[in-house]
Amino acid sequence: MKILVVEDSRPLRREDVRVLNQAGYQVIAAEDGEVALRLAATEQPDAIVLDLMLPKISGVEVLKRLKKDAKTSEIPVIVLSGLSNKNADKLLSAGAEAYFEKNEVMPDREHNRLTKVVEEVMCRVNRKRGVGLSSIPIKHL
Repeated sequence: MKILVVEDSRPLRREDVRVLNQAGYQVIAAEDGEVALRLAATEQPDAIVLDLMLPKISGVEVLKRLKKDAKTSEIPVIVLSGLSNKNADKLLSAGAEAYFEKNEVMPDREHNRLTKVVEEVMCRVNRKRGVGLSSIPIKHL
């Protein structure tokens, strides 16, 4: 499974890529909204983990553009942001599959739950799509 991580903070991006790679996922990364849109269209990831506060094009605008483009509209987007959950309803209405605050997913440097979050969301997406669990490659540590 290929995941696009969109995060402008280099240390957070590196950590997210590390934990997802360690769990067996193929990971590509973008540091801003422009690169994210380009990679989503060319690489066709199975899921996107998207920060909201991005340079060049905001995460909200990236989400809107992804959902309007026929090539990327079906890619599940998991929003991971430092902003509070008050934005969750608006983002879910705009097409995000899930919304999490960063401190829920990585409460400290020792605990990064991103792999678990991605697996839970993708299982939910695949159930909606009628995909059986046996066809989903998940590697547990």
